[in-house]
Amino acid sequence: MQDLVGGQVDVMFDSATNALPHVGADGIKAYATLTKSRLASAPDIPTVDEAGLPGFYFSAWYALWAPKATPRSVISRLNSAVVQALADAKVRASLAGQGMEIYPPEQQTPEALGALQKAEIEKWWPIIKAANLKVE
Repeated sequence: MQDLVGGQVDVMFDSATNALPHVGADGIKAYATLTKSRLASAPDIPTVDEAGLPGFYFSAWYALWAPKATPRSVISRLNSAVVQALADAKVRASLAGQGMEIYPPEQQTPEALGALQKAEIEKWWPIIKAANLKVE
């Protein structure tokens, strides 16, 4: 972000959380969100579909993970605590103010997280392999 603000790079793909505080204030322009719908925290920024690059979606998402052998009862308690926190109006407002979108309650389950992870792997793994990207 420092290089973008300082004019060292011309374009950057970044999370809304990191980019939104700099839009306008530091002279950077947001061309589009990489989402299917506009962000509630930035309704004036068009989606990639609206900007002319239909279907180029990417999202950063956050999750809690536990070791594989964690008892189901512990997972349920952790999940309940997270769901309860995400239902709190102050938490929701704080996250929205940072440009984060909260999944609806039916998607706030371990099963939904597993499905999301699987879908993301199926989407991105062929691209990673085709580009021969390696972790360094």
